[in-house]
Amino acid sequence: MQTYIYIDGFNFYHGAVKSTEHKWLDFMALFQRVLAPRYNIQCIKYFTAHVSALPHDPQQPDRQKIYLKALRKHIPELQIILGQFRAHNKYLPLVKPTGQQAFAEVVKIEEKGSDVNLAVHMVNDAWHDRYEAAVVVSNDSDLEEALRIVKEERGKEVILLTPPKFMKKRSIRLKINCTRSMTIRNSDLAASQLPNPIPGTSLFKPSSW
Repeated sequence: MQTYIYIDGFNFYHGAVKSTEHKWLDFMALFQRVLAPRYNIQCIKYFTAHVSALPHDPQQPDRQKIYLKALRKHIPELQIILGQFRAHNKYLPLVKPTGQQAFAEVVKIEEKGSDVNLAVHMVNDAWHDRYEAAVVVSNDSDLEEALRIVKEERGKEVILLTPPKFMKKRSIRLKINCTRSMTIRNSDLAASQLPNPIPGTSLFKPSSW
């Protein structure tokens, strides 16, 4: 079965690999492990954005560049579609104000465009009959209508793969608009790491990962 995979990068990072040792992830190995052999993976579309250096982590963009290069070199079926990354200071109210302090200045991090890009690509690819099955890796309920169109109006199989940290908070709106839903396990992430270094290159896993 011809299969396209759509990864919401920001949602996946926070729901699967943040604060873990599994960031050097081989997406092809992961999906071949999670999906049944009948799903012939033709294309993996990874929707993300170039991150900015933050005061507490100035090396973050360098690590991401290495990883994106590693993915491109090792997985020819993978496409990287970029949105925009924004980090800015913002005053937000405290849950429990102390004394006269009711607000705190925080760094607010947002990724713009990836969810819209994912929805457009998934519907457009379905319209052109590029796949029989679509696998969506996200827990963002904003994708609900795109899943519904692909499943009901284009007659495609839609599989929802939920990152492990969202297992108990899986979006009901996404679940009811897919053919079936699955959860990525931490053991699957651990067993699906890229080679280090990437063969034929000098690309190594960042030491802090």
